[in-house]
Amino acid sequence: MIIHNTLGQRDEVFKEINKNRINIFVCGPTVQDDFHIGHARTNIFFDVIVKFLRARGYSVFYLQNITDIDDKIIRRAKDENKSPGEIAEYYYNEYLRLMNILRVNSVTYYARATLYIKEIISQIRRMINKGYAYETSDGVYFNVRKFKDYGKLSNQNLNEIIENARGVINEDKKHPEDFALWKKMKPGEPYWESPWGKGRPGWHIEDTAITETFFGYEYDIHGGGSDLIFPHHEAEIAQMRSISNRKYLARYWIHTGMVNVNKEKMSKSLKNYIKIKDILKDYSPEVLRFALINSNYNTSIEYSLELMNQSRESVDKINTIYNKLKLINSDNGSFDINYDAYINSFNNIMENNFDTRRLIAELLEFVGVLNKNYENISYNTAQKALKILDYLNSFLDILYGSKKINTDIIDSLILIRNELRKNKFYDLSDLIRKSLQDAGIYIEDNGDKTIWYAKD
Repeated sequence: MIIHNTLGQRDEVFKEINKNRINIFVCGPTVQDDFHIGHARTNIFFDVIVKFLRARGYSVFYLQNITDIDDKIIRRAKDENKSPGEIAEYYYNEYLRLMNILRVNSVTYYARATLYIKEIISQIRRMINKGYAYETSDGVYFNVRKFKDYGKLSNQNLNEIIENARGVINEDKKHPEDFALWKKMKPGEPYWESPWGKGRPGWHIEDTAITETFFGYEYDIHGGGSDLIFPHHEAEIAQMRSISNRKYLARYWIHTGMVNVNKEKMSKSLKNYIKIKDILKDYSPEVLRFALINSNYNTSIEYSLELMNQSRESVDKINTIYNKLKLINSDNGSFDINYDAYINSFNNIMENNFDTRRLIAELLEFVGVLNKNYENISYNTAQKALKILDYLNSFLDILYGSKKINTDIIDSLILIRNELRKNKFYDLSDLIRKSLQDAGIYIEDNGDKTIWYAKD
């Protein structure tokens, strides 16, 4: 399996640290606001690759952090006259709700930062003891200049980082590029006790404290959005390696590209901030998943209504053939497919840097072949095709789920509709189709047969 490693900017053959076991950590959100399509892209992509790795026989522990204490959370709490804990709890539950709707259900454990204060303090103490961190009047800082490899992940020279650093230097802080490990309490802020007084952790330290707790000094894969490479992921590497004296924190670094809207980077200031919950008002979770994986994961993607509508058309096409194949019960038909050849081809595509864009293209071509030869497909061939589609869906998750519905009522409505069509009452027959579609029931006429399927 080939993975494009951000560390070194090269394609590498993947080799897990422990045979058939993979530990993967992906940066989770700061729970203080509605979640946007950028969150969706990163989470859906890593959900796909974790499910694929499991389908290939790996035991995968997928860990994600939740930043539930942060400057942004504190500001939001003040604005809404609530406690930071209330803000964090509300948006954490909202995050889980949205991930469940999007079928992002591969995460083994969500680790909330505030539950790992003891581990955070332990890491900071060890950094101080090794001379990598120092206390000031307002907190504890990491001495970036002492860690000579700082900048390698983002392919920057340490001297350039130092030269370009911006920040307010108080009388104690040594360098503007140094970052906070611990922030001493300001009036009215939440706090925890520490050897450096009451305060709270900085942003970067929570991730390494959490990963060390579950994985130790080193693990297989670290993932996240490309906007986190610098300074967040650089800081993680510096923190953990300064303690461990190891060559790596994670062996492989995988980053997803940004989402653009109207050819501009999505941001609240440009008013092109697309919330997940708003997208789901008009499009199904399967369509959003399809739209966000039908691209090279490490490039930027352009969000548009055209993208979403094309994705819905493709997802409907895949689901239609899937449901039509289920109707085949005849042994007649000479068209056949090579099950092993298709599975091997799809696996090879995914094992080449998780190329979901090419996989989608091959899947749609496969669907086209099935449609073209549908009248000549036997039951056995249909079962093989269904098995292939089920396998792909085990990690893509783009087949519509089944509803608990009264099939007799649906069949009766379709029978009435077909009689109306025979008698050329097309307005009434179209009304039935439209009413069924509004209820999530989609029908397709195939000669003298009509098939239907339901969307969740």
